[in-house]
Amino acid sequence: MLPAVKQEIVAAIAAALARVGALPAGAAPAIALERPKVAAHGDLSCNIAMQLARTLKKNPRELAAAIVADLNAQPRGTIDAAELAGPGFINLRLARAAKLRAVTEILARGDDFGRAAPGSAGALMVEFVSANPTGPLHVGHGRQGALGDALAALFEARGHAVTREFYYNDAGAQIANLAVSVQARCRGLAPGDPGWPEAAYNGDYIADIAADFLARKTVRAADIEVAASGDADDLDSIRRFAVAYLRHEQDIDLRTFGVRFDNYYLESSLYADGKVEEAVAALAAAGKTYEEGGALWLRSTEYGDDKDRVMRKSDGSYTYFVPDVAYHIAKWRRGFARVVNVQGSDHHGTIARVRAGLQAAGLGVPAGYPDYLLHKMVTVMKGGAEVKISKRAGSYVTLRDLIEMAGGGAGAAELARGRDAVRFFLISRKADTEFVFDVDLALKTTDENPVYYVQYAHARIASVLRAWDPQWAARRGVLGAADLSPLAHERELALAQALAEFPEVVAGAARDLAPHDLAFYVRDIAAAFHALYNERELRVLAAAEEVKMARLALYAATAQVVRSALAILGVSAPEQM
Repeated sequence: MLPAVKQEIVAAIAAALARVGALPAGAAPAIALERPKVAAHGDLSCNIAMQLARTLKKNPRELAAAIVADLNAQPRGTIDAAELAGPGFINLRLARAAKLRAVTEILARGDDFGRAAPGSAGALMVEFVSANPTGPLHVGHGRQGALGDALAALFEARGHAVTREFYYNDAGAQIANLAVSVQARCRGLAPGDPGWPEAAYNGDYIADIAADFLARKTVRAADIEVAASGDADDLDSIRRFAVAYLRHEQDIDLRTFGVRFDNYYLESSLYADGKVEEAVAALAAAGKTYEEGGALWLRSTEYGDDKDRVMRKSDGSYTYFVPDVAYHIAKWRRGFARVVNVQGSDHHGTIARVRAGLQAAGLGVPAGYPDYLLHKMVTVMKGGAEVKISKRAGSYVTLRDLIEMAGGGAGAAELARGRDAVRFFLISRKADTEFVFDVDLALKTTDENPVYYVQYAHARIASVLRAWDPQWAARRGVLGAADLSPLAHERELALAQALAEFPEVVAGAARDLAPHDLAFYVRDIAAAFHALYNERELRVLAAAEEVKMARLALYAATAQVVRSALAILGVSAPEQM
């Protein structure tokens, strides 16, 4: 509901409590409002009587009855009627004008409805995708990209200054394997040939990189440019070229997916800039490390880990969580008091040790830093069978494959359609649940396809508004000033009430790291609209003038909320379909 409406209801209940003598001296009880599970029970429910009954030594039902009687004795305002229920619940029915108030506010605020003022909250970082530059992005990266970008947009809607960051793991054994793989291709070897490296990457993309390297091409990624030497014996040049090549390819796929980043951070820079050594030194200086068996250990059990962890192995190399600790120290020192990492569920084991390292460093980093949103992987189904392999990747379905399959092709229009479907589908389930992506469903142009269903609601509204006035967007002020009193049908009132919930849904989805809540919500809005649209008695353009204008205002407000919700999810809101 609108914040102002909620405040008025809470104030009315508080006043009733005071009038019936139900406020203990100096007390200011928290008055919570909930939506009843059964719609017939009213618009809102409050359990304040049960909260206060024990303190006041009163029967909760009798106390609730007194509050209900007092509320019903007052002049009708926001609350139209109060009812007693069960052991002491107070059910409330809102006045029709209160339910419709959201329509006027939505049309007045436009894109700002449901959004906090920019900069009204602090700086915040969302780190997501962070794929190793060893191959094309896979569908799991797609789920992470959809979740992370939507989460960042939710935080922006809540007034945060959000930095979207991509962390490139461009150091370590996997990068060494990449370089060796490309070198083998440069020397004319192929998977299965004698001498093909055991740990090599086998996808066709390795051959493409090798061909461009031998041709001495130049590749550009977001922040680097690398020219190939063309020398198959120059493993360092091969490594740098291959990393830049794959970063460039990943950049293209992310742009196609509609995901942008503000900053790219390289793991290699942590070593080059001495940040890994600084982190290790800080932990040692704090007395949180010890030597055993030729290795350096972190006393991570002091911070809730199930066992101490090796930081530096006996061969002098660091275990993989050490640069993660150094990276997050850098995040903290860059001024990000809150960080959310969106990662695959296979990273679960690193959470405790990274947090332990951050606390042990003695920098004042809080125990729960950073926050994590972990997601499970995606299974792709097409024609009733699982799609497992991309020839280009060699062993998995790429994000580009999925976008093209979901859109029905590789043309601009098909890629746009595929992007919308993939983003909406991958956000539409809780991150910690397995997800089956049904390509056949994504291609349907029926109500079964959830993204089509929502987008069609927006297109239907736009069609009606165009029929009223081809320049309807310029006349929103006229609609915003419309008399809404003709809106009396239960479907109209239910839709208006649902629109009013948008700010709370956005706030809750950001708070709970739950972009899927917004996807559920906008599907419900679409369902409420389609149900209203299909009621013959609620036709718009043929209605009397005052009724027509009121319904057009409701339609325009619905389009605004659908459009705003889809924008946060990274999905387009077409006006024609």
